[in-house]
Amino acid sequence: MHSRLKGLLAGCAIAAVLAVGPSMTRQVAASDSVVVQAGDTLSGIAVRHGVTVEQLVKLNRIGNPNRIYAGQTLQLRPVASATPASPSAATGSHAVRPGETLTGIARRYGTTVQAIAAANRLPNPNRIYPGQRLAVPGAAAASAAVPQPAVSAAPVAAAPRTHRIQSGETLTAIARRYDITIDAIARANGIANPSLVRAGTVLRIPGSAASTAGASAPRKAMPAAMARLVAGRTTVRRVITEEAARFGVPTAFALAVGWQESGWREGLVSSAGAIGVMQLLPATGDWVGPGMLGYAVNLRDTRQNVRAGVRLLRHYLDRYHGDKARVLAAYYQGQTAVDRHGIFAVSRPYVASILYLEQLFD
Repeated sequence: MHSRLKGLLAGCAIAAVLAVGPSMTRQVAASDSVVVQAGDTLSGIAVRHGVTVEQLVKLNRIGNPNRIYAGQTLQLRPVASATPASPSAATGSHAVRPGETLTGIARRYGTTVQAIAAANRLPNPNRIYPGQRLAVPGAAAASAAVPQPAVSAAPVAAAPRTHRIQSGETLTAIARRYDITIDAIARANGIANPSLVRAGTVLRIPGSAASTAGASAPRKAMPAAMARLVAGRTTVRRVITEEAARFGVPTAFALAVGWQESGWREGLVSSAGAIGVMQLLPATGDWVGPGMLGYAVNLRDTRQNVRAGVRLLRHYLDRYHGDKARVLAAYYQGQTAVDRHGIFAVSRPYVASILYLEQLFD
């Protein structure tokens, strides 16, 4: 959504990767925590429970005070520790990798989802993102007991491969995909300016042990719960796919943005007034419609909403020369903010989430 953050932080949209049940019950310790209901704001919760917004932000490690969602559990006051803390002896850390779940991480370290969620004050155990560092209770002891994978023998060089550049791709993304350096690709293809590559160009990808490992890695599997939701929303998927083709936006990229923003839900309106599948503010629609499409758009019409959102992605892809991280940051925090200040820290989890979703839809 365009212009989400005015100045430093303002505005929000509901980013639904998985649907949240509407009838979630409050925790037993109602005086110590609260479950966010549809339409709640942080300021409203603070007033009702006699605390300040600042206290809630600090206690729950909220990066954007305007961004809470239905079903999220918020602590209202610090929870007293039952035993003296000894984190250095009992707690390790784990950097989340793409495709990992809290369940898998807990199983790996011989602990529980609840223990990790409590140690990191995670409001929603289903929402972790690549690159996030988690404290894992008992990880030090568990890691000693869990056999570590054997170190492989000396790598064998792999045969060079090729890659056809797609619209919107950057050399950075291509290098990351094949687990190789930008410089290696540039040298192999005689590229003088790595920032300037053209769609349709066939690149020679130098072979290496690392690139072989990247190429043989299995495609990331979509979580079963998400796959069921995706299967039930084929009409919206088709609209996004058609509009992506219309404007030359990578299909998986457009699908990922739509899913992050709304879960492809047509009638969704956020507390900030963002509308529809692509979660566009009316002011954004007024800009994209006449300025980019040549006519006023009705954001409550699914086709027009998607068309405006995808057209905005095309604008940002052109403006930022295919740099998807900056494209997504602009969609979230606004073009002016990106141009002046770059990518805000609060935007990085949003960017990482969509880039991961893109791989699921690819």
